[in-house]
Amino acid sequence: MRQVIHIVRKDEIDKQRKQMLELDLDYFLASLHDAIERQDKKEIEGVKHRLFEITNELKELST
Repeated sequence: MRQVIHIVRKDEIDKQRKQMLELDLDYFLASLHDAIERQDKKEIEGVKHRLFEITNELKELST
């Protein structure tokens, strides 16, 4: 029974984490758009790096 509860909790935590990452993805995509409009190369690279990290985390959660 404990194993079932543990699995259910882990699934819920993973779902919440995925939702948070999707919100972060939206935020950083908007940030990237703003940085591109300002032609801020340093900001663009930083945001692209964070977007890469977010997509990798989402891939890990999907498997």
